Amino acid sequence: MNNDSVLSGAWNRLAALAARPGARDIRARFDADPARPRRFSASHGDMTLDFSKTAIDGEALAGLLDLAHAADLDGFRRRLFAGAMVNATEHRAAMHMALRSRAADALHAGTEDASAIAAHERGLMQRFVAGVHRGAIHGATGEAFDTVVNVGIGGSDLGPLMATEALTMAHGGVLHARFLSNVDGTGAAAVMRELDPERTLVLVASKTFTTDETMTNARALRAWIADSLGEAAVASHFAALSTNLAAVAAFGIADDRVFGFRDWVGGRFSLWSPVGLSIALAAGWEPFQAMLEGGRDMDAHFRDADFADNLPVLLALVGIWHVNAMGYGNQAVLAYDDRLRRFPAFLQQLEMESNGKSVGLDGKRVSHRTCPVIFGEPGTNAQHSFMQLVHQGTSVIPVDFILAAVPDHDRPDAHRILAANALAQAAALLRGKSRPQVETEMRAAGVPEDEIAAIAPHRVFTGDRPSSTIMVRRLDAVTLGRLIALYEHKVAVQGWLWQVNSFDQWGVELGKLLARGILPDLAPGAPIGRHDPSTSALIARFRGLRDEA
Repeated sequence: MNNDSVLSGAWNRLAALAARPGARDIRARFDADPARPRRFSASHGDMTLDFSKTAIDGEALAGLLDLAHAADLDGFRRRLFAGAMVNATEHRAAMHMALRSRAADALHAGTEDASAIAAHERGLMQRFVAGVHRGAIHGATGEAFDTVVNVGIGGSDLGPLMATEALTMAHGGVLHARFLSNVDGTGAAAVMRELDPERTLVLVASKTFTTDETMTNARALRAWIADSLGEAAVASHFAALSTNLAAVAAFGIADDRVFGFRDWVGGRFSLWSPVGLSIALAAGWEPFQAMLEGGRDMDAHFRDADFADNLPVLLALVGIWHVNAMGYGNQAVLAYDDRLRRFPAFLQQLEMESNGKSVGLDGKRVSHRTCPVIFGEPGTNAQHSFMQLVHQGTSVIPVDFILAAVPDHDRPDAHRILAANALAQAAALLRGKSRPQVETEMRAAGVPEDEIAAIAPHRVFTGDRPSSTIMVRRLDAVTLGRLIALYEHKVAVQGWLWQVNSFDQWGVELGKLLARGILPDLAPGAPIGRHDPSTSALIARFRGLRDEA
């Protein structure tokens, strides 16, 4: 039997398991097996993944693990860590793991010693961060920097912003951090209105130094610095996270203020690289380095652990069950920790840009579902917004709950309330509430029978709605690194099982290309070019409204 037949058979067995009577029942599985939390959970260090509140049973888990073996996930894993060309459409390795490695780890991307390259660049970053923090690197007027503005978009914004917020809230900040991504001029105007140019350091994060949104904002801040402090001040107030040295030099940034990275680092996997310079400047070098060590630790776990005990593999397989066996098209992420308030936004790019594909590695359209829609908010905020739909809506939406047992603040009562809510939400999704339960409670409260008949249906919760819980001791820098790397590897595993390339992002290009063709048409008096009728009408309406203003 060839490999394609083995893999096809594994997918077919998974479909058969999903078609069994009661395949979506979760409560009944707990009734039959009270030991589910032990059987359907795994730990690494103080991080535990509990997926017992899903409909996965022993047969389904065995089928999922068989799928991983049939797809030669182990071979993919070995090729990934060996620096093979896993990004086939761009002919590149995906060696973001090297960014958090030690030089002695000797991870290679093709012929390059990726660990050594990353360690060298990290040393340059550390020296720069130390110089800024002790005031040796300062603004043009001699004032020490008190704020760093990161100008970037996508992976040059979402990851650094998420990690900076998490680490500065946990450890305190050294510099205040601002992030400017949207090309909408409102953001740049707010930065220039609210900050002191003498004490502001600007990082321009763009590998090519040509990204439209980033360079538009960068030029605005450059003009602000030059107008406020003089043209010569630009060199003192800017640094670049880029590989385009010629464009950086033309902008006015000196070579010793440029921090680069190789093309084996995808943008959404790059917060560990010089793209994360804002994290180190804002939170401090030690927390940044500790975050890297946490990521390195999860790398080793993913590389070495058996699939049945491997947190990234298990998290990925739970997602495969929900998407491909159960047909669920959405995934919510609720981090019960305000420091992770931007984590769902980070995951939106990480997961949907990586695996939001409909063409497989063979160049043919895939015949199965791939990435679900990812969304989320911090708990308990989500409970007062979209959790209504998750509990009682017509769509079943799996949830990942993330919770730390030990807070980093002196309000233990508040943390217990937070934890109680996280655990209660997962329990409510599992248990639900039946019509007889609702009616009994209403009668006990003295509600008239006619009102019970009218209101009771609205208070019924179906239950049997799946969730997984990721619990850690505390959300420190090491744990944050583990958590980020956990989801990075989950994405890679799912991409391999779906046979899509998790490391390219051609889908972001078309709209950007079309925007360049529309831009000239928006100038006053310019002829409107050839577009679809709707776009042409909207351009005309846009210009008319602007002219009337």
